[in-house]
Amino acid sequence: MAYTITIWGARGSIPTPGALTTRYGGNTPCVAVEQSREAGDRLVILDAGTGIRLLGQELVERGNGPLQVDLLLSHTHWDHIQGIPFFAPFFNDGNEVRVWGSKQGDVDLDVILRQQMHPVVFPVPLDRVSAELFVEHVEPGTFEIDGFQVEAFRLRHPGNTLGYRLQPMGGGASMAYVTDNELGPGGEYDVGPKWRRELVRFLKGVDVLIHDAMYTPEDLEQHRGWGHSSYAEAVTLAADAGVGRLVLFHHRPEHDDAAMDNLVEAAQTEAEETGQTLEVIAATEGMQLTL
Repeated sequence: MAYTITIWGARGSIPTPGALTTRYGGNTPCVAVEQSREAGDRLVILDAGTGIRLLGQELVERGNGPLQVDLLLSHTHWDHIQGIPFFAPFFNDGNEVRVWGSKQGDVDLDVILRQQMHPVVFPVPLDRVSAELFVEHVEPGTFEIDGFQVEAFRLRHPGNTLGYRLQPMGGGASMAYVTDNELGPGGEYDVGPKWRRELVRFLKGVDVLIHDAMYTPEDLEQHRGWGHSSYAEAVTLAADAGVGRLVLFHHRPEHDDAAMDNLVEAAQTEAEETGQTLEVIAATEGMQLTL
């Protein structure tokens, strides 16, 4: 099955609009995975940062009738859910949105989503949305959504954070979305001693890996335990797992376009030094990859 990956937001932590971030973009994480039109208007969305607002606008402008959307949340830190109240299809009758994600401690996902739209912080409560909304809790393991088998994997990041691997049910190229993930030492996370080996297994042979590369190696030394990785660590992981294409993601707010150019060049040099065939690019808003 053919599908298209579109980057609607790749920035980490906080939106960074402005003249210095126009090429890589300033919206926070949102990635759309869309099947070929023959499969109907079925859409998978990975995270709901501020980029989901622009995606929602485009979906409404298409006017192709009721939508069925599966929204997979990596976790509920604000930069990954702050676009939800501005996702236009939520407010259209006939649409169906199924939100998948993990509990945070003992707090259910639907409670977290409601709190984000509580009247003390937002004028429109979640109960006012017109679309039919379902919330499904996810644990590490496999489940199915329309057109894809999905495997969820626990990541090293504060809170309960998941990475996702998507494999078309009818065969075809695979992709993985692994943002907010600390590959190196630092932090205290509820994962076992074989976590790194299991992560490589989870990603083995994936065609496209979208992975956290928030820091340079120099940045990282000041941010151990913050739950993020350097571009060098992401390259090493991709090489170990035999990934075809690595897409650097969750760009640091302080990294403008010029800094990102330097980071990408350094990552590509790292990839060449692995001796493997590994393509390395950085996510930019509007980027499309067809698998």
